[in-house]
Amino acid sequence: MLTFFVIGVAIGVATGVPIGPANVAVIDAAYRHTMRRALGVALGAAIADLLYSALGIVGIGPLVVSTPSVPPILFAVSGVVLTIYGILTARAQPVSPASSDAPRSHAPSEEMWSGLSVGLALVLLNPAAIVTWVVVVGPYLAGATRLEGFVATGGVFLGSISWFSFVAYLTTHGKRLMGGRAIWITRTVGVGLIGYGGYSLFRAIHYWVR
Repeated sequence: MLTFFVIGVAIGVATGVPIGPANVAVIDAAYRHTMRRALGVALGAAIADLLYSALGIVGIGPLVVSTPSVPPILFAVSGVVLTIYGILTARAQPVSPASSDAPRSHAPSEEMWSGLSVGLALVLLNPAAIVTWVVVVGPYLAGATRLEGFVATGGVFLGSISWFSFVAYLTTHGKRLMGGRAIWITRTVGVGLIGYGGYSLFRAIHYWVR
């Protein structure tokens, strides 16, 4: 069981490292708002990863893989979504980072809930996440028992929230050092999202023309 938990933690971290909407949202929340809101986004993204990993590992992953027409559709939709989101992110205007001493317009609980809803929505409504968990990760652990699969998904949650919280911490402390130049972090990530979206579209086309 411990092996599957460790594998889950590793997968949770590994799937969080590549540039994606959740990373962008955590960076934006930490840069423009507060660490608390960024942690809310991290928690929401981790919960969504938990749900999708359970769906992929112990749910419908093998069924989706056995249906050849599904993966290219998911890749095409994710390519369009990520490209549009990347363009909007890359075009973001410079903003003044929120100071830890500045008056807060929202209560701490509101900041957390607001961030949580953003993190959940960005992953749950991102078709690329479905592709990752159901098409890629699911078959990798297809031989696991149901209990081993749920243990692995628990590890996924821990790995995911650990990574996103680490990103929030780095951004919060980095913005104090970079000042106004920190906006280039978000713009660079936006360009990366456009590239990832283009890659997803390429994979979709490759499915149809091969």
